[in-house]
Amino acid sequence: MKVAIQGEPGSFSHEAALKMDAGAEILPCALSAQVFQALVEGRADAAAIPIENSLAGSVLEHFDLLLSHDVRVEREALVRIHHNLIAMPGVAIGEIERVSSHPVALAQCRRFLAAHPEMETIAFYDTAGSVKHLMERCDRHAAGIASSEAAKLYGAAILEAGIEDNPENYTRFFLVRRAAEATVDPGTNKMSVALALEHRPGTLVAALNALAVLGTNLTKIESRPVHGKPWEYIFYVDCLIGGPGEADLVLKVLKNHCTTIRELGRYPEAMR
Repeated sequence: MKVAIQGEPGSFSHEAALKMDAGAEILPCALSAQVFQALVEGRADAAAIPIENSLAGSVLEHFDLLLSHDVRVEREALVRIHHNLIAMPGVAIGEIERVSSHPVALAQCRRFLAAHPEMETIAFYDTAGSVKHLMERCDRHAAGIASSEAAKLYGAAILEAGIEDNPENYTRFFLVRRAAEATVDPGTNKMSVALALEHRPGTLVAALNALAVLGTNLTKIESRPVHGKPWEYIFYVDCLIGGPGEADLVLKVLKNHCTTIRELGRYPEAMR
């Protein structure tokens, strides 16, 4: 299966793709929009996208992209994020003048970077891409923050391992397929839906109360603005389900309270 990711080989999205499909062929893309475009155009069979980090929160762009394309979430995975300072082989940490990585990775290594004020931080489009870039340029004064796999893949060296501020650093990833080709795993116990409500008092409370009456365990709710309709919102909801029957019942109950509801996928809950 060819899986599109945002970023380069050796990135955490690459790791997540292989965790969800060990034999996956990776299709790297520079932007998240290009990932979804590759999927809907058939150049990829699936996409592996980060949806939420335990420290940085939700990847909001990906909620919008899920809703704007005819796709379904088929699986999820949790990836422990280990950040490493990576440079060319033979370079000493004292030679490093610049550190580049994805902005989220830089933010998750604030304590390390604060302890090295001599290192200028530079935002880059991808963690693994920062390592690839410095190796291509043979830049002995640059380092990247990325996974150990990125160091291995591009022939770089880890100067310092585990530089993230918090060890409880996990990212939740979705494996997304075209809707017509998505399957439902027999072990499915989780569902994601997007819903819109009338813009009047109590509508969200009523919808959530309906789920509570069913005994449905709500695990996440996220709001996103409706483009072109100021101060109106789409709500993204994850909930645990007991089986196909409960999933259908959840959708039926929510329809009584929502102006729009769309199922985004059913899949097994990922465990640490």
